[in-house]
Amino acid sequence: MDAKRILFIAQEIFPYSPESEIATICRNLPQGIQERGREIRTFMPKYGNINERRNQLHEVIRLSGMNLIIDDTDHPLIIKVASIQAARMQVYFIDNDDYFQRKAAVCDENGNEFEDNDERSIFYSRGVLETVKKLRWIPDLIHCHGWMSAVTALYIKRMYADDPCLRNAKVVYSVYNDEFNIPFREGFAKQLVMDGAKESDVKNLKKDSSFVGLTKLAIDFADGVIQGSEHINAEIGEYIDKKKAKKYFLPYQPSDVYIDKINEFYDIVLEGKNN
Repeated sequence: MDAKRILFIAQEIFPYSPESEIATICRNLPQGIQERGREIRTFMPKYGNINERRNQLHEVIRLSGMNLIIDDTDHPLIIKVASIQAARMQVYFIDNDDYFQRKAAVCDENGNEFEDNDERSIFYSRGVLETVKKLRWIPDLIHCHGWMSAVTALYIKRMYADDPCLRNAKVVYSVYNDEFNIPFREGFAKQLVMDGAKESDVKNLKKDSSFVGLTKLAIDFADGVIQGSEHINAEIGEYIDKKKAKKYFLPYQPSDVYIDKINEFYDIVLEGKNN
C-alpha cells in the first residue's frame, strides 16, 4: 500500500482543547492512521485559551507572514506548531490576532457565540490550505472535523480546483453533534462568492446559514461523509440518506474499531470504489 498523505483539519484536539468527542477523535485518529502507514499533517485553530508555554508552541517563521483578505480587510496568517511526543505527531496551529486571541474557542464565558465565527471559519480553512501549499505537501485526502472546517470542501472543489497541490485531493467530512445556535451572518455567503464560489453553490446557504445549512454545504461538496457522533441532527441524517447514492458514507463506528474502519474508508474514497 502506498503511503498516502492524509490531511486532518480539526476544530479541536486534546490536550490543546478540553476533552470532547471531536477533540478525542482528532487526538487519536491521526496517530492511529500514521501508525497504519499513512503520512499525516494535522491542523487546528490556535484559540486564545491555549497556553503556548505549557504546550510548547512556537511560530514557524517560514510559513507565517501571508495576509488573507476577508471582508476587504487584511488578516495576517500566523502559523505555530507543537508536538504530541507520545504520538510522535506534530500539530500545526492557525493563528491571527483578530480571530483567535480571545480567551475562548467559539463562545464567551457566558456561552454567547462569537458573532464573527463565520469569518473565523473561512480564515481557518483558507489558512490551512495556504499553509499546506507553502509546505509543498500534496495531500491525497483531506479529513475535516467540526463545523469550523465545513467550508473546506467547497474551497477545494471551487477555489482551489486548478491548484496543482490541492486539485486532486479527496475530501471527507465528519458530521458531529456539535451544533451552534446562531446562524451565520448574511455576508457569509457573499464572502464565499467573493472568494470564488458560484452563486449556485451558496443558493441554499443564503436561505439557511444555520448549523444545518452549513453542514449540508459540507456534505454537498465532500467526496465522503462519516457520521462521527452516534446521534446527529435528524434533518442532517435525512439529508445524508438522500445523498447516499452519490456519496461514500461511513455510519457511526464505536471507539474500539473506528480507526480501522475509517482507514479502510479512506481507501474506498481514494480508489473510487462503487458505493
